[in-house]
Parts: sequence; C-alpha cells; structure tokens
Amino acid sequence: MSSEPHLSRNLRNRHIQLIALGGTIGVGLFLGSAKAIRHGGPALLLSYVIGGLAIFFIMRALGELLTYRPVAGSFASYAEEFCGPFAGFVTGWSYWFMWVVMAMAELTAIGLYVRFWAPSVPQWLPPLIVLSALYGSNLLAVRVFGELEFWFALVKIITILALIVAGVAVIFFHFGALGAGAHFSNLWSHGGFMPFGVLGVLLTLQIVMFAYAGVELVGVTAGEAENPSVVLPRATNGIIFRILLFYIGALAVIMALVPWNELSPDVSPFVFVFEKLGIPAAASLINLVVITAAASSCNSGLFSTGRMLFTLARRGHAPRAFAALGRGHVPSAGIHASAAVMLIGVFLNYVVPKEVFTWVTSVTLIGTLWTWGIIMISHLGYRRAVREGRVAASAFRMPGAPVTNWVVVGFLLFVTAMLSLDPGTRVALYVAPVWFALLALGYTRARRVAQPEPAA
Repeated sequence: MSSEPHLSRNLRNRHIQLIALGGTIGVGLFLGSAKAIRHGGPALLLSYVIGGLAIFFIMRALGELLTYRPVAGSFASYAEEFCGPFAGFVTGWSYWFMWVVMAMAELTAIGLYVRFWAPSVPQWLPPLIVLSALYGSNLLAVRVFGELEFWFALVKIITILALIVAGVAVIFFHFGALGAGAHFSNLWSHGGFMPFGVLGVLLTLQIVMFAYAGVELVGVTAGEAENPSVVLPRATNGIIFRILLFYIGALAVIMALVPWNELSPDVSPFVFVFEKLGIPAAASLINLVVITAAASSCNSGLFSTGRMLFTLARRGHAPRAFAALGRGHVPSAGIHASAAVMLIGVFLNYVVPKEVFTWVTSVTLIGTLWTWGIIMISHLGYRRAVREGRVAASAFRMPGAPVTNWVVVGFLLFVTAMLSLDPGTRVALYVAPVWFALLALGYTRARRVAQPEPAA
C-alpha cells in the first residue's frame, strides 16, 4: 500500500451534482446551440433526445463501475483493470487532453461574450484573465472548490429555469414584444419540424454530443466523495434527467418564442431572447451569466485534468512529480501543467480568432467519444468478471447489457464518422491519429522508466 497522501473525501452530494452539471452546462448550450439550431432547426430537439438516450446508458454503466470501486481517475482505472494497461494509459491521457481542449473552447467563448459589451477588446485578453483567476481557485482545498463550483453552477441553473418559466408564460399569455408571435407551433411551422430532413438531425449530432461532454465528471469526483456508495448512484441518476430538462426544455422554449430561422448562429440564443423580451439590461445580465457558465465549465476542466494527471502518475503513466499533493490535499503539480497547456487556447484566440471555436470543439469530441466508449467496454469487462466470480456485483446496474453496450459504442462510432462531413470539424479526424500515435510512443517509454503504483 502506498504511503503517499491521498485525496480528501470532502465532496458531498450537492457538490458532485453541481460540479458535473457545471461542467456540462456551458459553451455547448449557451453558444454552440446557436449554430446547431441553424443546421437542424427544431429537429435539434430530436438530436438531443437521441444523444440523451446514449448518455443515459453511459452514465448508468459508469455508476455501476463507480459503486464497485470509487477511485480518482475512474475511467483510466477501470480501463486498465478490464481492458489492459495500454487502454488505461490511452484513456487517462485522452481524458486529460479532452478537458484541456474543452477549456480552450470555454475560454474562447468568454472572449466572444466580452465583445458583446466591448467589441474593441482583443479576443485573447479576457481568456487570459479568467484562466489566471481559475488557476488560483483550483489550488485551494477541494471543499472550497466544491463550494465555489456549487454556486457558479447554481447561477446557470437558475438562469435556465427563469428562461423556461418566463418563456412559457409569454407563450401562453402572449405579453411583451415576443407575445404576438410566440407559439409552440413555431416548432413545426417554418419548413416543418425537420426542415433539413434526417441529414439535418445527423449533422447536429456532433454539436449535441459536445454539449453533453462533462457529464462523466461524476467519475472524476469519486476519489473525493463522502460516502460514495450512496452519493454516486444518486448523483448519477439526478444528473441525467436534469441535463435533459435543461437542454431540451430551454431550447424548445427558445424556438417556440422565436422562429428558429430568425435566430443568428453568431449570437447566443439566450442573449437574443432576453433582449427581445424587452427587459431592461436583460441581455447584459444574461451575457454575464453565460460568461460565468463558461468560466464554471473551464473551472471543472482544471479540476478534472489535475486529478487525472495525479492518477496517471500514481500508476507510472505520467511523470512522478504529478503524484504529489500540495497544500489542501490537491494535485497542484497537475493543475500547474494543465493551466500552462490551456494557455495555447489564449494563443489561438490571438492568431485564428474566427476558426478557433470550431477547431477546439471538434478535437474535444474525439477525446469525449473515446472516454464514453471505453466506459461501455470496461463495463462489459466488469460484467464478465462478475459472472466469473472475480469481482463483487454492484447493486446499481445498467439495464440492457450487453446489447445496450454495443448499441451505444456503435452510435459513438457513427458520430465520429459524421465529423468527416464538415470541413470545420474534419480537423479532429486529422488530429486523432497523430494523438494516438503519440500515446503509443509515450506508453512504450513509460513502461521502460516507471513501475505502476496502486490507484488512489
């Protein structure tokens, strides 16, 4: 047994729920949905339902694995145990890479949102300021981080609920500037519910699945959860249904208030709708909220990448320095490294401000799809080990296995293939082989220079 200090189990159920929600409800909903609406119309809601069903099974599989063995860096640990050491190495580093790049997307969104108020401000400056502030907050004790993220995420949730309630009131009572044209019939009156046909639904799956990225953060919090056998299943179930409510509910209300073809792909639909409602300073208020949302999601990214580097280092898959814990029992070395790499996002906002958002969201999705796929494959290995009597069965079980495992894996492969249809997202397919080749070289070197340690 390792004599090194361990992560503190100081995250409660409310912290874990809001950390995962905060990581998921961010740029994908508040900014990415504008482009998705333009490409899919109201049928975007169908894309969210399809993607949500896949997420349901992924989260139930993850929940079963978490109750079997709640450890930090869960995906990498389960991949190594049930799929082999190389799978664990690839999963851990790919998840780290995914969140680093996702944080770049969130930082990019912050730069875009600030220009709503100050168009002359360089797009790279706000991301640099926010990243510096979040870097400092992540070096605090995990309980402090949990409290901060709880309140950050709560702001987003209250805003979305306010939009849904106010929007429904306008639709039914027809008051205000949008009242005359607000009808649920807007969901099927402007070219039909599927104005671009089935292809429109398929083309939005990439954006939809990126929006769901971060839901698996429950797994990263496992090593710091109080009473994990109770907290983790409750958090897993709660997150699934809340995210479906927030995404589908909010977007349905937005497109009922304003016909989908009147929404700009370059403006957050939340900002647009609140501005059209005629509420004084509403657009500025919502713009502030969506900046908070992006910062919150980036904050979760720093949290998760630091923990993943900690887990990789303890297993001999990353430099030994990342296995140390700093003041407050946080993996400060991993946080230092992750924040340094995230600075690339600031640089990209300086050199390619127009293309950076599409590039980073597409590259992020590759790491996300890999992580979700390996969760389903690891779950198959776990169920096989249960049948053979090698591990204990969990009381929290995913329905439909093994059929649902393979259906979800097939769906994830299909979404990956869809990236090739758009020149902007195709860059991810160019990056992926290079990334996995680098991982193969890194794994070969890691096996020569380090011996694995027990998981945290």
